Amino acid sequence: MIYALHSKMKQLLLVCMMLCYSQYLLAQYDFIRPVKDSIPGGYNFWVYTPLDYYYTLENTPVIIFLHGQSLCGNDLNKVRRYGPLDAIVKGRQIDALVIVPQNPGGSWNPYKINQVLEWTKNNYSMDSTRVYVIGMSLGGYGTLDFTGTYPNKVAAAMALCGGCTLKDKTGLGKVPLWIIHGTADRAVSIKESKVVVDELKQTNNDKRLKFDWLKGASHGALARILYMNKTYEWLFSHSILDNGRPVNNDIDIVKSDLSKAYQDMISGSPDPEVVYDKTIY
Repeated sequence: MIYALHSKMKQLLLVCMMLCYSQYLLAQYDFIRPVKDSIPGGYNFWVYTPLDYYYTLENTPVIIFLHGQSLCGNDLNKVRRYGPLDAIVKGRQIDALVIVPQNPGGSWNPYKINQVLEWTKNNYSMDSTRVYVIGMSLGGYGTLDFTGTYPNKVAAAMALCGGCTLKDKTGLGKVPLWIIHGTADRAVSIKESKVVVDELKQTNNDKRLKFDWLKGASHGALARILYMNKTYEWLFSHSILDNGRPVNNDIDIVKSDLSKAYQDMISGSPDPEVVYDKTIY
């Protein structure tokens, strides 16, 4: 009887040691996981967990990246071509859960984006007061549409070379917002962003608005903003808990920054500690 009990205790101890060791191993790597068909009628997406996630847990911020039209489809690997996931693999350190859904086609749907966010809340520890949205082109529209629809869920948003389809843009005035567009954009006219800025000004909803028109910058050039450290520094400087929720005007991006987007990354080489998990969730 005593021997059997001792044996069971040894087995239990061994299991605990294995669990602790596996947790230790998980903490040594960044993981990028695909999530497919987990949200009925919703988007498939990637989830990136940063290196220190298992230490920060409920203090971990969240970034949602919305891609442009060229990455639409049903091949989730397409959305790895540019953006935060590609930046991470190339050496950019982003200390956040990074959620990258894929739009199969058409406009981004704010409700479906919210479903992805809610799934993340239910399956990961995260800081709900520090959820950030950034998107480019079609994703720039999606960023403003989602932020304007769910302003109380977004700590800050950055829309690159996009626009907004919402008739009521009041919600955008409640969130620290940075709109950036290049004057030489031939794919999406800068007028699309200027219409949003003008409407927010006319309705006195521009107190938390920051905007920049990058002279001579093309449409594709703005993708480099997704690789800059100051982009994430600006996002992370905001929280829903900020008194009055002011916009950070101390960080700027100018056209000359675009050519230096990769300079402070880890030697510009792929990060060996980033692991793509092929398991489908």
